[in-house]
Amino acid sequence: VYMVAIPAVIQAGSEAKLCASLLQPNETLVMTISLMADGQNKTLLHETSDQEFHRCFQFQAPHVKSDEVQNFKVEVRGVTFLSTEERRVMIKPYGPMTFIQTDKPIYNPGQTVHFRVVTLDTNFSPVNQLDVNHNRIGQWVNTTSSGNILQLSHPLNSEAPVGSYTIVVWIGEEKIYHNFKVEKYGRLSFSFMLGNVEWIYTYGQPVPGKAGVKLCRPLVDNAVIPITIDERNPQGVPDYTPPCHKESIEVFQMVFLLTCGCFLFVLLPEVPVCGVTSFIPFPQINAVRFNNTPISDMLVYLFEEKGWSSYLRLQNLTTDSRGIARFSVNTTSMPKENINLVVSMIPCRFETLYSMPAFPQLGQHVLSLIQPAAPDSKPSSSLAIQKMEKPLACGQAVSITIRYAIVGETVPKGSVDVLYLALSRGVIVQHGHINVTVQQDTEGDVTLKLAVVPEMAPVVQLLVYSMLPSETVIAHSMNFPTEKCFRNKVLVAFSPSNAVPGEENTLRLSAQPGSLCGLSAVDQSVGIMEPGKRLDADKVTELLKPGSAGPRLEMAVAGGLAAPPPPPIQTVRTFFPETWIWDLVEVGESGSADVPLTVPDTITTWETEVFCLAPSGFGLAPLVELTVFQPFFLELTLPYSVIRGEHFELKATVFNYLSKCIMVSVTPALSSDYTLTPVRDVQDSSSCLCANGRKTFSWTMAPSVLGVLNVSVSAAAVQSHAACGNGVVNVPERGRVDTVTRSLLVKAEGTEKSHTYNWLLCPTEDSVTEVPCFSVGDILGRALNNLDGLLQMPYGCGEQNMALLSPNIYILEYLRNTKQLTPAILDKATKFLTSGYQRQLNYKNADGAYSTFGQGLGNTWLTAFVLRSFGKAQSFIYVDPATMEQSKTWLERQQGKHGCFRTLGKLLNNRMKGGVTDEVTLTAYITASMLELNMSVSDPVVDHSLSCLKNSTSDMSNTYATALLAYTFTLAGDMETRARLLQHLDTISFQEGGLLHWSQSSSETSPSLEVEISSYVLLASLSASSRSTSDLGYASRIVRWLVRQQNAYGGFSSTQDTVVALQALALYSTRVFSRGGASTVTVRSPSGERCLFHVNQNNKLLYQERALQDTEGKYSVEVKGSACASVQVVLHYNVPTPTRSTTLSIQVTPEVDCNIKSLRPRVTLLTFRPQMDLKMLSGFSPDPDSLGRVRWCVDRVDIKDDHVLMYLTELTSLFPFHITLDIIQELPVQNLKPAVVKIYDYYQPSDQAETEYVFPCK
Repeated sequence: VYMVAIPAVIQAGSEAKLCASLLQPNETLVMTISLMADGQNKTLLHETSDQEFHRCFQFQAPHVKSDEVQNFKVEVRGVTFLSTEERRVMIKPYGPMTFIQTDKPIYNPGQTVHFRVVTLDTNFSPVNQLDVNHNRIGQWVNTTSSGNILQLSHPLNSEAPVGSYTIVVWIGEEKIYHNFKVEKYGRLSFSFMLGNVEWIYTYGQPVPGKAGVKLCRPLVDNAVIPITIDERNPQGVPDYTPPCHKESIEVFQMVFLLTCGCFLFVLLPEVPVCGVTSFIPFPQINAVRFNNTPISDMLVYLFEEKGWSSYLRLQNLTTDSRGIARFSVNTTSMPKENINLVVSMIPCRFETLYSMPAFPQLGQHVLSLIQPAAPDSKPSSSLAIQKMEKPLACGQAVSITIRYAIVGETVPKGSVDVLYLALSRGVIVQHGHINVTVQQDTEGDVTLKLAVVPEMAPVVQLLVYSMLPSETVIAHSMNFPTEKCFRNKVLVAFSPSNAVPGEENTLRLSAQPGSLCGLSAVDQSVGIMEPGKRLDADKVTELLKPGSAGPRLEMAVAGGLAAPPPPPIQTVRTFFPETWIWDLVEVGESGSADVPLTVPDTITTWETEVFCLAPSGFGLAPLVELTVFQPFFLELTLPYSVIRGEHFELKATVFNYLSKCIMVSVTPALSSDYTLTPVRDVQDSSSCLCANGRKTFSWTMAPSVLGVLNVSVSAAAVQSHAACGNGVVNVPERGRVDTVTRSLLVKAEGTEKSHTYNWLLCPTEDSVTEVPCFSVGDILGRALNNLDGLLQMPYGCGEQNMALLSPNIYILEYLRNTKQLTPAILDKATKFLTSGYQRQLNYKNADGAYSTFGQGLGNTWLTAFVLRSFGKAQSFIYVDPATMEQSKTWLERQQGKHGCFRTLGKLLNNRMKGGVTDEVTLTAYITASMLELNMSVSDPVVDHSLSCLKNSTSDMSNTYATALLAYTFTLAGDMETRARLLQHLDTISFQEGGLLHWSQSSSETSPSLEVEISSYVLLASLSASSRSTSDLGYASRIVRWLVRQQNAYGGFSSTQDTVVALQALALYSTRVFSRGGASTVTVRSPSGERCLFHVNQNNKLLYQERALQDTEGKYSVEVKGSACASVQVVLHYNVPTPTRSTTLSIQVTPEVDCNIKSLRPRVTLLTFRPQMDLKMLSGFSPDPDSLGRVRWCVDRVDIKDDHVLMYLTELTSLFPFHITLDIIQELPVQNLKPAVVKIYDYYQPSDQAETEYVFPCK
């Protein structure tokens, strides 16, 4: 007799196992086991024996590309015996197990998402990240990780839409997803515990003060019960009255219990019936409130669930004083199957419950009716594995009892063999046999020892079987859940185990030798906002689907080590991250590593997440916490900014969380930038502070200089012989001094103005050029230095955002083409590009078009602008090709039958005469965009649009259109049309002092439009395939004029002129680039002081700047050498707020009830006709609710520092536009100065109006 066991599903390519038994051989037998597929046999076992054996054998499973069924053949052959059996098994291909880990489950816009991809494969296909609108915002292609942990990051832009984001990993055809949230949240430093209402800081101390809490307890997807918890009702009061119940004080829930004899069954999947009768004695229902207190005298209803939405009411019950209602159920007439019992507090049908505003929770229970054996049934031999109450403990030998019954058998040897196999994940992980001494018709128990190993997680199936002398096989199997454990034992601990801010610490890590470990430590407050998102053993083992061929994942429980280093004495807190540790660390041959760390300044608890990969598999350390606690600490209260002449109360509050009293000395740092006067005439800087106490020290602060001031205050625990409280003064060993530094911006009164003067100076060899000016750098040096701020203006719409993105591209192209691009510059610029790309997707419609504020009809001009910029950006950052193709398709659909493009959307620059209202100009812009994207002139769309433009070149009355057409036909290679257009432009140019530029007309000037027209002429001059020296000379005259129009930051007056001008300047710089030459710039001040600047090929991109000390007089600059230098003088000053009116006007009327004594006075501002920049009064901030109402009235509202920026698409002269905004005084400021409100045309900033408002109360 023989038996062979093999898994029905085998992992392709794995080390599989089969078990064979040979019993009672009476001759020498040969057992051959083989796999057969496609006519080929693979022998797995060839064993010859004349003795009994029970053995398991390993074999290499075949490699297959897809699921394949093969035949499993067993042949036992002897001289007189032959037996052959065949079965089918499934060979499944290896599928790598992959998971994604992010450092946090939730992010604020503007933060960086750190993530890891963990798998046993080393070559990765694209890793993508999708935003809330399903735009692909990042991609990593052909990424490789030598250590099986791929670690990447992706910065979110500051305007990333809130919602759920998805990271998608492709490995072959398989996709793995991981979601995270983006929300706007403030720092949460405490947690809330129900029961007795308790607020606890993340560093373990109670939160003082009062708070109102509204708790919503979800019951079903579409119903919640709001609970309000406040000082009067600490147990909570619901915002609704539960139906059918006289008590409405608190929300309650019901727990369904059944009692059988002395056993109490609470919500178990099966409840046996006591005895063999058909009557369930003494079951009971227990009704309790949410805090587990009983609900007495409550009418409840017991139902039997017959099917979906079908219920039979069995009984009406009333709870006693203990909240218990007993009942009995007669099961005589019921079928012998499960009974689904349901208890509710209302008698109606259950489908009506789901439409109630507050659906009550149901108590449910499944009752299994066990039938007694029939009287005429014959007993038989059997094996029965006994259940275990708890999951099997990993790493231990567990005793499992097997009950056997041998009936009607003659046992010649007096014993039988009971064989067992332990299977998990489709693999035989353990096997053995037990020899059991038996007699005829006997029963008993036998115990086997099962060593619980990591490979058994999460469930192990135990199969026991025996072949009796009569050749009858008896068997039984049972599944046992196991603890989630892993073979790679990972231990992690901090030393010391607690810390104070800013001190040195060591993270001690141990794992199997050769492990690569991913370390993470995140502020506990993040986990409070999104609980249950940690990487844990359950999440990892869930990836191991039955039969899958993933890597072995193994883990052990970690312990802790502590060896405190010498304590620091003083803490100056400036570093407050949410993610502290995010590193990959290798564990060497010793199996351990020490990671030196500096503890951040946040007073909180840090939670670790550490996993390791080694050749033996995966390991995951349990949660280890490091509590960072300052025995006492300091908080400063001051406004963001003040105006010169104002003063305020600087408050320093000291908190003592020690259990003993301390003597605290508080000292502000001395500075010549401000004066500090104690609020009271005499104020002792030292004070006794006992356990959980606090004290505030105050000074009147009067700034004396303009700019950003650093304000520092220190609190020190000092020795004192004086009694403090009821005991002696305690001095903590660590963290004796806490120093806090905050910045304060001091502004000048009135309105800020600036004047900029620019020159491009190119002396010949050994010549000298003199001009009264200051500042030097490359022609693009200022722009390169201010990639994130070419315009000191808001970027609140789709076009304005592109002005932040596009110049980066042209500057990068210039640097790359001239081989000046360094890794540092590339890193800085690509960060801005990536952020701009993500932000621009906020303005994309579902059809691929882009709109001004991300809503409404698409804008053809803006879509073309985005398309041309994204196309150029592709060589530096990831841009989703599908997004570009979608926009290109949308644009092509806007082309009319004559080749011109239809105008959709509005261009806000109303001075662009013939611009968006002229389809020819729009078509020229779109065609140029397509040609810049390297679309062929033979492309049907391009060819059709060029035909439209060719028919329009006879009308050259519009200078802007003519310049744009000249550039477009240059790109198209139509030199004849180009020459004719440029010749006309030359006749209408403005030439003076070697400078050359164009204007829309002689009667109307617009600085932004002049720059854009001149830039298009420059592009047309430089974009031809062949250029002469005279062409470059002609271009240099345009460049000299353009440079003079630059603002102090390297941009121009508005968005589109900045984009086109920098594109033209970058192209010019590329055409005339030379690696030789150097110049020296000498600046002489009126007082005779001299300052030198050296410009050469090593520093030509360096933006060099000096502040002018003499505010009056004549400066001179001497440039000597052979290299060009861009020289700039910038004058910043403030003037009283002008009251003159332009084409715009604005009024602000503050309203406040000065008789109301409030700690936070509220001022209502009535304003007229915004697109507006509203500065807050010092110490004030906008009311969030009021700001939300304003957002409904305008196109967009932004808050930047102490300014509220409002956007409106257009204004009419007939109807004034009114806005009401409430502002709240957060911090009192004395001698309040007026705040300025400004309204202006974004494209023509000189069209503006300004006014002031004051706080009316004295």
